[in-house]
Formats: sequence, structure tokens, C-alpha cells
Amino acid sequence: MPRRRKQFPCGHQGYGQVCHYCAQLAQAKVLEAAEREQARLAQEQARLARQEWEATFASDVVDLQGLPRWIVLKARQVIAEILAGADYRRFKGKRLHHDRRVISIPLSYDYRLICYDTGDRIEPRSVLSHEDYNVKKPLA
Repeated sequence: MPRRRKQFPCGHQGYGQVCHYCAQLAQAKVLEAAEREQARLAQEQARLARQEWEATFASDVVDLQGLPRWIVLKARQVIAEILAGADYRRFKGKRLHHDRRVISIPLSYDYRLICYDTGDRIEPRSVLSHEDYNVKKPLA
């Protein structure tokens, strides 16, 4: 006895109790909605993390915005140790020839922390990229 095709309410024809094509579409829509929600949550978490990171710049002694994250972290560490009384030579810092009060501390090959010696303490002034540092003499 031959099997008989059936007309489903959606308009498709087939065998069985439900239209498998429409069932797959419904399942795909549910998965897509879940993926969208997951992406939205990830985006929200990234936004919150970015806001927290931006808020940390308010307490910095030197303007560190626009620098790579690892340079910012290293600069904060060096600045904290210098303000606590550590010697600048510990970080391979050198005094500049044109003005011996200006101290250059390398953070990496590409970035320098510029400090100023006031006599009784060392004040961090700025963080310069290699290009900015080489183009002009940093003035304190």
C-alpha cells in the first residue's frame, strides 16, 4: 500500500506528523535569538570594562590616555615606585645632556617616561612615544 503525502497547515507537503522544514526554521530562529542575546551581553560587558578602564585615568599623575594598555600599566608601576622614593637609575633612567634636570626613563623601545628633578624629589611629567621623543627635546 503506497504512502500518502499530506498537506501541512504551512502549505508544505510531506509525510509524518509535522513539517520538518518549518520545525528546522523555528529551531534556527530560537538559536539565532539566543546568539543575539549572548552577543549583546558580551558587548555590554566589554562596554562596562572599557568604562572601568577609562575611569582609572582620572587618578593618574601623568596623562596616559591613548597609550597601549601594557605601556599604561608599566608607566603606572614606574611612577608609583618613583613617587615612593625609588632611584630613577633602577629603571635605566638617564639625565638629558641639554638640561640635566630632565630625566628620561625607558618604558620600552618605543616609549619614554619624562621626569623632572626639582631638587628634593622627582616629578613625572609625561610619557612620550619614540617618535615624539626623538623629534623634539622634551622640556619639563
